[in-house]
Amino acid sequence: MKVLLTGASGQLGQALIASKPPGVQLISTSRSGGQDLEALDLADPDACQRAVHAHLPDWVLNAGAYTAVDQAESEPVLAQAVNADAPHAFSQALVSCCPGGRLLQLSTDFVFNGEQGRPYQTDERPDPLGVYGATKASGEQVVRELLGTGVDGRAAILRTSWVYGPVGGNFLLTMLRLHQLKSEAKEPLRVVADQVGCPTATFGLAQTCWTVIARQVAGVLHWSDAGAATWFDFAVAIGVRAAARGLISAAAEVKPIRTIDYPTPAHRPAYSLLDCTSTHERLGVTPRHWQSMLDDVLGDLNE
Repeated sequence: MKVLLTGASGQLGQALIASKPPGVQLISTSRSGGQDLEALDLADPDACQRAVHAHLPDWVLNAGAYTAVDQAESEPVLAQAVNADAPHAFSQALVSCCPGGRLLQLSTDFVFNGEQGRPYQTDERPDPLGVYGATKASGEQVVRELLGTGVDGRAAILRTSWVYGPVGGNFLLTMLRLHQLKSEAKEPLRVVADQVGCPTATFGLAQTCWTVIARQVAGVLHWSDAGAATWFDFAVAIGVRAAARGLISAAAEVKPIRTIDYPTPAHRPAYSLLDCTSTHERLGVTPRHWQSMLDDVLGDLNE
């Protein structure tokens, strides 16, 4: 099986490469290319189409994205190009040159507005609050229209939330640095406590992606680790567990703040927990609690 992977240098991309199943021929791409990576700029739809025509993959695994949530508010054209025009181009190319070719499109909990106060099911209507979520929702829509996500469809849309891992730029690595700095300065670390979701470790998400591909699944899927948390909860857990492992000298005191106390250019959903029940049933997988997954990721950083 041949898989064309985008975003290979990102945190999820690296986890996907590390967990590649036997028998998969992986063509790994990133914007700048590099060692063992082909250059592919997702902001260039013609380049996206050429990549599909050149490699004729069985699957395009589109893990690349414009994920700078706040910066997207001032760069909507670029965010649209990467998050919507690229999956459009991949879908068009698969239709034109790969009769059996499929697409796995990674998406986000930010396609929802977070106002309903209960976990979002896969069939609920997107209603994003900002540019990032809107462009990801647009990407979902073009994939549905061109490839289909029904029983006979050729696309899977996998929404996830609060992704982090041992590499890249993410909340975990930022908090490790801030815990160390704030504890040394004897200053509190202030973290938002009124946004609810679920942290999702990259290696578990990567395994889910490979399961979708192995089982030739189509449709809209939700995946996160088990449980629920606020960013405050996540920050506290990171500090306590990292200090116990010796990754930082001490955990800083974490104080909860409200979203309005930490204004950002982009509005974020207050409650974006995803209902993953149907995905568990379709894939035959059982998620682990986010705190257990966090322990494993911190263990990787210890090695």
